[in-house]
Amino acid sequence: MTRIGFIGLGNMGGPMAANLARAGHGVQVFDLMPESVAKAIAAGCIAAGDAREAIADCEVVISMLPAGEHVRALWLGGNGGQDLLGALPAGALVIDCSTIDVASARQVGEVARAHGIRFIDAPVSGGVVGASAGTLTFIVGGELADFEAARPILAHMGQNLFHAGALGAGQIAKMCNNMLLAIHMAGTAEALALGVKEGLDPGVLSTIMGKSSGNNWSLERYNPWPGVMENVPAARHYQGGFMTRLMVKDLGLAMALAEHAHSAVPMGALARNLFNLHATQGQEHKDFSSIVELYLDKTPDPSQAG
Repeated sequence: MTRIGFIGLGNMGGPMAANLARAGHGVQVFDLMPESVAKAIAAGCIAAGDAREAIADCEVVISMLPAGEHVRALWLGGNGGQDLLGALPAGALVIDCSTIDVASARQVGEVARAHGIRFIDAPVSGGVVGASAGTLTFIVGGELADFEAARPILAHMGQNLFHAGALGAGQIAKMCNNMLLAIHMAGTAEALALGVKEGLDPGVLSTIMGKSSGNNWSLERYNPWPGVMENVPAARHYQGGFMTRLMVKDLGLAMALAEHAHSAVPMGALARNLFNLHATQGQEHKDFSSIVELYLDKTPDPSQAG
């Protein structure tokens, strides 16, 4: 058993911590939302009074936070932050699973190294369903030896573990992935809306495209049309998934990366505009697959799917 500190128990972090507890590890958790902590306790985790208590006597610490500013505040301090790196013993392993800007990941990693602490950036892909099922993809940046040290822990939460390269490489790969995800989700929603407006059954059209050259992950695994697929956000009014505002955030990170690299990303820029428009219409807290509503006069009726 490994004693693990886990900070950040949102839609993704909560199920991840629960899987570690189910695997037999002692998981000390903290989150600002009491209800999230309560769910983790019910799953076998141990509640901590604050972030510093959560990392006490831990060999491994995992953070899953919304943005770079939160990660910097937690690990480096400042602006009311915790400066937790100074509270960890030399040799401890920090796994940050947040999706953040590359500069923040590298900054925290370099300070950690100066403290004698191992640090990897390990953003994830697979959504809430993957977090709950323990089938996430981990995209890791950092020293190869630190990735290998983290592998047994990550394996309890994910099936696909990739070492993308040096510190920050995990974030770069994640941004590229999420930009592509946004592009094919918007395209899938657009194609389905067109077919339905012309009288096609969305379930039949999804099956046809799924067996044709238009097939993609959004269509096959995360269909945006209500009533076509079970156990996806579209089946529960777009609740409990990857919020539109977070997709907008990730696309913003991708655009900043593209500017830094002098790389043309016209489709990524268009996807960002579409999701940002959707968010500004009061949909920021819905799952990003609700982008289908942008193409319609009203929310799709699940009864339309056959």
